[in-house]
Amino acid sequence: MTVLEGIKRNDFVVIGRVGMDLFTDPGVTTEDSTQFTADMGGSSANIAAGIVKLGGRAALVTTVSDDAIGSFCLSKLDHYGIDRRHVRCVGGEVRNSLAIYESRTEGHRNVIYRNNAADFEMTTEDVAALDYTRFGALVTAGTVFAAEPSRSASFHAFDLARAAGLPIIFDVDYRPYSWPSAQVASDVLSRAADLSDVIVGNDDEFGFMAGSKDKGLAKARDLAATTASIVVYKMGEHGAITFTDGKEYRTGIYPVTALKPTGAGDSFMAGFLTSLADGHDMQTAILRGSACAAIVVAKPGCAPAMPYPADLTSFLAEHPGPTAPNEG
Repeated sequence: MTVLEGIKRNDFVVIGRVGMDLFTDPGVTTEDSTQFTADMGGSSANIAAGIVKLGGRAALVTTVSDDAIGSFCLSKLDHYGIDRRHVRCVGGEVRNSLAIYESRTEGHRNVIYRNNAADFEMTTEDVAALDYTRFGALVTAGTVFAAEPSRSASFHAFDLARAAGLPIIFDVDYRPYSWPSAQVASDVLSRAADLSDVIVGNDDEFGFMAGSKDKGLAKARDLAATTASIVVYKMGEHGAITFTDGKEYRTGIYPVTALKPTGAGDSFMAGFLTSLADGHDMQTAILRGSACAAIVVAKPGCAPAMPYPADLTSFLAEHPGPTAPNEG
């Protein structure tokens, strides 16, 4: 199947972590907080939640710790309607990811605990247990490649998805704290990008893969011209440039009063994919993804802030519209 045909099935297998998020009340610093709200976190799980809330289907493949936090994560996957039949519990000393962040933009702090992370225990056997023909596309985020055995398992999932005819959708999602070195990260993420049909990343991430930020845009163009069908080069407040079929689409953003910076990329991916699945054209899908990102940064949490279709429809109807695209 073609890339768009796979996406239009609106049924995704998502590879990568689920964790616990603890976030403060709006405007409260961590040290002044007397209570935190707990909900689901982790890039891949957030993307899956966003897809399901917008009407798609998503199955998560990962490993969680066999303890109370792992149980919390499993419960939240059920809450958001994510298929967790391929989430395996692992014992021993591994622990689920934990993110603690503040619901504020000025001086925002985000502390993520990833020591001996349970999701890095995902194996080739875990990813081989799926029937990939059930799905329309595979989605993952870069952190799955940061350590073994998850790295080899994720590349094996790429091979299995490709053999089944599924397009591969890759969010670069470079998190330096997860990697043994910048060189390893650059090499491995570049390899993953070369194997992907749809690549989404920001200017820093493409620049990182290219060797310097000023080469990032050229890297995105080159990937679109050689191996990828769709490449989305995000530039924060300056919008995005999307490369596909020899064309470039430049789009702006939907300005909002942000409550915090977290969750935007995950929500963008969910909104972008489900909009393509619903038959919207490329430029409209990018803008709808940007609107989903704007909705999430204006609310507490990540997964709980992801919009439903009615939320997205209301936002687009009430917002004055996106900024003009960056022509630089």
